[in-house]
Amino acid sequence: MPIDYPAVLKLKTEAAPYSWSDREVMLYALGIGMGADPLDERELQFVNEAFAKPKPLKVVPTFASVCVWGARPGVIDLNRVMLLDGECDIMFHKPIPVVASVTADARVRGVYDKGKEKGAIIQIEIVVRDGEREKIVTIFSSIFARGDGGFRGPSEGLPKPHQVPRRAPDRSVDIPIRPDQALIYRLLGDRNPLHSDPEFARRAGFLKPILHGMCTYGLTCRAVLQTYADYDPSAFRRHRVRFSAPVFPGEIMRVDLWKDGNSISFEGHVRERRVAVAKNGQTVLG
Repeated sequence: MPIDYPAVLKLKTEAAPYSWSDREVMLYALGIGMGADPLDERELQFVNEAFAKPKPLKVVPTFASVCVWGARPGVIDLNRVMLLDGECDIMFHKPIPVVASVTADARVRGVYDKGKEKGAIIQIEIVVRDGEREKIVTIFSSIFARGDGGFRGPSEGLPKPHQVPRRAPDRSVDIPIRPDQALIYRLLGDRNPLHSDPEFARRAGFLKPILHGMCTYGLTCRAVLQTYADYDPSAFRRHRVRFSAPVFPGEIMRVDLWKDGNSISFEGHVRERRVAVAKNGQTVLG
């Protein structure tokens, strides 16, 4: 059935309980490909809690995108086969702890109708709070519902994307993606068969399973961590990007980066297919 607009805008949940431990923190880092070199101590600090010399486990900032996996404002009847991640924008209010019990408030921030043949965009806002009700992160995300347009909702009003500089990139990073990366990443909560089942992927219009958009999001975070953040998660104040095309496991994503003060702009490309997969990216460091 079509999206019930404007009633969908009233959907929200408050103070839903969630928790995580160092297991989920390390699994996330492995899920975005960290630790591939078992001798790289900079990345080992995100995937290994046991060192000969004590070093605290670090949390990848974009772990925030899965730390309250399942938090939703309510049920929206959508065509599951045609769903894709659209974008993600996380504001970091304080460092993400290794172990935590938190609550999540979720609401529908906006719904946009691109037309019956073009789909719909659903924007969700999730605020994660600690035991003192202080904000840890605010997560803005959008879902591209390719099969759910034409419900007579607004088509305009989406926020303008960040514009990357037109000059040549200041730095570029190549990030190899393991052939089984999506199978590891799905253990963090997103069990959508689009990322694991070849037949389901073909029904959705793809030749084979695609990488999770949120995994691509984490890969862009890795690019900033290793270049301009000196592997310091506490430096992140904001990380946002739009997903413009799917990434396939086994590919290599090149991330181009531009530094302007504390603002790092970035875009991701798969050179073999000559396609941009992540656009309008920005990290704000503090």
